[in-house]
Amino acid sequence: MFKKVYILLIISAITSTAAIAQQNLDINFNGLGFLDNREYKAFIPRSRTYSGTRTSIDFGLNLDSLNHFIVGANALHEFGAIPFFGKVDPVAYYKYTGKNWNFYAGEFPREGLLTDYPRALLNDTLLYYRPNVEGLLARYQNENFTETGWIDWVSRQTVTQREQFLFGFSGKYKPNTYGPFYVSHYFLLMHDAGAEVLLPNDHISDNGGGMVKLGLDFSHKTVFDSLSFEAGGLFSLERERGVDGFKTPAGFVFTAYLGYHRFALYEEFYHGQGSHINYGDSYYSKPTYNRIDVIYTPFKFKNIKGQFIASFHFSPGYLNDNQEAFRISYDLGRKVLKRFSAD
Repeated sequence: MFKKVYILLIISAITSTAAIAQQNLDINFNGLGFLDNREYKAFIPRSRTYSGTRTSIDFGLNLDSLNHFIVGANALHEFGAIPFFGKVDPVAYYKYTGKNWNFYAGEFPREGLLTDYPRALLNDTLLYYRPNVEGLLARYQNENFTETGWIDWVSRQTVTQREQFLFGFSGKYKPNTYGPFYVSHYFLLMHDAGAEVLLPNDHISDNGGGMVKLGLDFSHKTVFDSLSFEAGGLFSLERERGVDGFKTPAGFVFTAYLGYHRFALYEEFYHGQGSHINYGDSYYSKPTYNRIDVIYTPFKFKNIKGQFIASFHFSPGYLNDNQEAFRISYDLGRKVLKRFSAD
């Protein structure tokens, strides 16, 4: 199904003559600085400090208002590391931006596309260490409905490397654009096909999960700038082919967010069967988990945002896990370098 949609979008992008604009070459520079200290007694291997900077620069060739080609790089430096840039991710993709349809193909930033996924499914450390999606993404949206489908290649199969890819879809439906009620859903699955030659005790496996939530958004309708509540269910899928069938633990989730000027509070609660989702937050492997974030944004300008977050994690037997993070993000926007004649 996704394949047919992608082909139709490519054909539409190539043949479309609507909304023709002057061709131009532009540049974008953005980055992220982070200091994220995690004191996790419940998960000792993840009790560490993540610190460093992400710096990205790219150039865009805009054929018209619909078709865009972007090429650049996104480099990571962890404080104190040698060499300076420990990892550089290429940025190279085609983007189609229509009225209702968007399409991406190549190595493109996940920011703004998949960053709304719950931490239970996609851990927030991906922001630091895997900022790009390598694959395809298609999105349809109108004033009431948004749906996104995507595939992200994690590892290419060789004699020693495993074939691994993630695919998923997410969406949101708001029956009344002026009303508070909405329904959202998220799903992903990781397929692990192993290396070219599987070892005797190695098996093809699948791992993933989904979440469905009902929400109420009262932002700008009370004394608070933001006020929202969500409740729903989380489930996970896990199996080793030839060994067992799908295990499907499930549970209840609740979140609340309150924002007033520079301060915000976030509450996240889960109760049910523990889930093991490879790219998800480990705390959801517990039968009960509660997280409280205290957020302060000391400065927020058009292109720059700095934020402190103090997080408190509560799970059975571990009631004093905590996390302190500061992140500064900046995006200078796309600046035109050169305009070309449409002839």
